Formats: sequence, C-alpha cells, structure tokens
Amino acid sequence: MLALFENPRLRGGIHAEEHKNQTSGVPIALDMPLPKKLFIPVQQHVGKPAEPLVKVGDKVLKGQLLAHSQGTISAPVHAPSSGIIADVVEYPAPHPSALPIRTIIIQTDGLDQWAAVDIPTDPFQLAATEICARVGAAGVVGLGGAVFPSAVKLDLGRKNKIHTLIINAGECEPYLTCDDRLMQERAGEIVSGIRLMLLGMNAPEATIGIEDNKPEAYAAMRTACAAFANIKVVQVPTRYPMGWDRQMLRYLTGWEIPADGRATDIGVVIHNVATAHAVYRAVCLGQPLITRVVTVSGSAVDKPQNVEVLIGTLMSEVLAHCEVKKTKVARLIMGGPMMGDALPISEVPVVKACSGILALSEQDIELPEVKPCIRCSTCVTACPVGLLPLEMASRIRANQLDAAVDLGLKDCINCGSCSYVCPSSIPLVHYFKFAAGELYKRQQMEHKAEQTKRLIDDRNQRMEIIRLEQEAEARRVMEARAARAREQELAKQKAQQALSDIATKVTVEEGNS
Repeated sequence: MLALFENPRLRGGIHAEEHKNQTSGVPIALDMPLPKKLFIPVQQHVGKPAEPLVKVGDKVLKGQLLAHSQGTISAPVHAPSSGIIADVVEYPAPHPSALPIRTIIIQTDGLDQWAAVDIPTDPFQLAATEICARVGAAGVVGLGGAVFPSAVKLDLGRKNKIHTLIINAGECEPYLTCDDRLMQERAGEIVSGIRLMLLGMNAPEATIGIEDNKPEAYAAMRTACAAFANIKVVQVPTRYPMGWDRQMLRYLTGWEIPADGRATDIGVVIHNVATAHAVYRAVCLGQPLITRVVTVSGSAVDKPQNVEVLIGTLMSEVLAHCEVKKTKVARLIMGGPMMGDALPISEVPVVKACSGILALSEQDIELPEVKPCIRCSTCVTACPVGLLPLEMASRIRANQLDAAVDLGLKDCINCGSCSYVCPSSIPLVHYFKFAAGELYKRQQMEHKAEQTKRLIDDRNQRMEIIRLEQEAEARRVMEARAARAREQELAKQKAQQALSDIATKVTVEEGNS
C-alpha cells in the first residue's frame, strides 16, 4: 500500500512487504563448512578485470593475492582459503545470462592457513594515502551493490575536499538483513572503519542513515558512536528505495546531486555500511575482502539466516547449508527481489556483490493479470526520480526510444516502485530494462560503426600517404633520370666540342706548315 510523506526531502517510493523478520533476529551464522573447491572470478568489481598471477599447481595461502588490479578502476582478488590452484578457466558467472567468465579454481586443503598479514601498530596514525593504499590492496569494493573500488572513492574524496561522509545503512530491499545484523553484532568495528574512511579522505564528519525499522541496529550504532562527536547516527523513514544513494543524500542533507553529476561535486561521499566494516578488516587486521555476510531467505528455505560466506563458495552449497527445498524453488535471486538478478542455476559462486540469495516459491512470484492503464498516475507518485513511467512505457511500446530518453529514461534506476504500485499490474520496469538494453545495443552498433569508419578513414589516409610517397618517388626517379640525361648530353657536347677543337687545331697547324 502506498503512503505519502509530507517531508519535502523524500520523493516517491513505496512501502513494500519487508519479509525481514525471518532473519533480522537470528545471529550471523559462522558455521558454513569449508568448501572442497572455491571458484573466484577475476571480475567482481566495476572496471577492468584483475589479471591472474597464479598458475595451475601453485600452492596458495588464505589471503594471498591471486590476481592484481589493472589500471585505476580495478580491484585485486585474493584466496579465500589455502589450497592448490586446480584450474584457471571460463566458468558461469552469477548473472542472469550465466555466461562464462575467467575464474580461478582453488582445491582447498582443509587447513585454512593464513598468509602473513601486515597489521599496523596504530591504524589511526597512518597517513591518508597509506590508508587508501591498504584499502585498495585488500580488494575492498562497495558492498551495497555498486562494487566500485573503494580506494578510488577515498582518493576522489581527498582530492575533492569532502566535508561529509554518508554511510548508507538503509538496506531497503525486502528480505535482506545482512547489514542490519552486521550493525547489531559488529557496530564497534564498523565505526572504526568509518573513522579510517574519514582519515583517508581528510573529511571532518560522517552521518550514518539507518531506516527506522532497525531499532536494535540503531541503538547499537548509537552506543558505538557515543565517543565520537563527528559521527552522527540518524534514523530515516522506512521507504523503498531509501537505500538509493541519491535518496539517502537528499533526505539527510537536503541537497541534490546535479544532473549527470556525482556526490563529490557537492562535497559528499557515500559508502555502504558493510564497506566500512571491510575497510576496518583491511586496515586494522590486514585482511583482504575474502568473505561477506549473505542473507539466505525465501519461502523455500527451511533455515533462513544470515551466513558469513567465503567468496567463491557455490550458491548451491550455501542453499544446502540453509536447508533449501529444491522442489519448491521457483526462482533464485541474487540480491533483493526488487533490483536483484534472477539466476538460471545455483552452481555459481558467491561474489563480492552478493548481499543475498533468495529461494522463492511459486506463491512468492505469482503475478496478477495485466490490465489496461487507468491513468491514475500512481506510478508517477511512486517514482523516486520524479519521472513519468507510463509515458516512457508508451513511447517504448511504440519503439520511440529517443522520445523515452527525452522523458528521462537514462535517469531511471530500475527500482521497480512503479510496477509494484500499479493497480493494473503493468510491468513498467520491464519496459525500461528492455529499452536500456536496446539503447546499449544501439550505442554498441554506433560505436562499432564509428570504429569501422575510423579504421576506413585511417586506411584511406595511409593509402593516400602511400600514393603521395609513390608519386614523389616516381617524380624523384624521373627527375634523376632527366638530370642524368642532361649530364650525359652536356658531356657529349663537351666531348664533341673537344674533338672539334682538336680538329681545328690540327688544321691550323697543317696550314702553317
């Protein structure tokens, strides 16, 4: 049911069924068995994939670097446990396409033996650049779903003179409670991570935004922050998609990010609360990002809970640990039900972007019949971006993608709020995702055409240069030949003149005699 807020800082959104009670009160499970094999993709972040350093047969220790980052926007990956490199192959990715990506497979040895770690004597005395370097070397990325390399954001923050760090603890997606449990159980470690982030950016203060449906987490974070006046904890309304960074920023500060701009443009950097915990581990404990807390829930799960899982563990093993009834699973989702990815198979690895694994039954995904639009504008009210969902959908149905772009299609965050509240059950967000895919294909084709044109132009330019060089060479040869001919003619004339001079001399001498 849609409820409207009078707060002008809160635009659109919905109250979705939460389904959080099954896991929010259960402690994080630490008893996940060590898998016999771990499957670690080298692409678990935004940017260029990491480049493997290991080869088949190498022995590795827990936390050891497996693949180094490439370029500025990239992140390394590390061994989640000790063992032997069994293979480096193409393996299905945790993506709706399940297309294969380069993956390092570790045959674990059961010892779970750590490599040497570098633990600073006092992490809070480290230089800002050293903090960023350690976060980057640990492979920490945004754990809220964006998986952008965190060290890059910290560096950008320092260069852009950030005045506020916002910690996004909204966790607005239904079912997901991994951040909630992390705050309840490890609030002190999270706050240490936030302090290190502030030092890494030379920023003066931080604000933590927590939805008001997480009172235990709010209380725990308030207690952990009590000694630090520059870190505030604020409750925000429970309203999807409050976890969207721009929505959180607007509510906490009242500021708006400029169109086509970034939060750093207004002096703000936003990080997820789980990312702060990963920063703490990276700097204070010297541990790279090799585990993450994952919510396992859904009506097909007998033991819904949050589990701390090694990166690279197959989702099928996590589901088995939580006693999932395979016969009841109608849909498997990585992430939340609103913006997560539906997976065709469960034999794919848990990666850094995996906040949840939902095993839903038929009753969870049963969709009502689609009816004609009644022009109620409910979708407009629900849109957190302020778009006109129905108008965009009608343009897309008419294959008028440019018109949909003019209405703001590229600003759509695919949150699904419009589809959720539509009384006619029109799958509006599906239209937008389809259109986004078509636009991407069009851009790829245009890029390919531009590349082809550039290659043709380059070839034509090379051929023209060759032609001009050949013509110049031909002219040079002809000029050289003409010069030689002139020289020969001149020599001949000189020879003839010499002969004539000799003949004249002889005649004169004969006459004199």
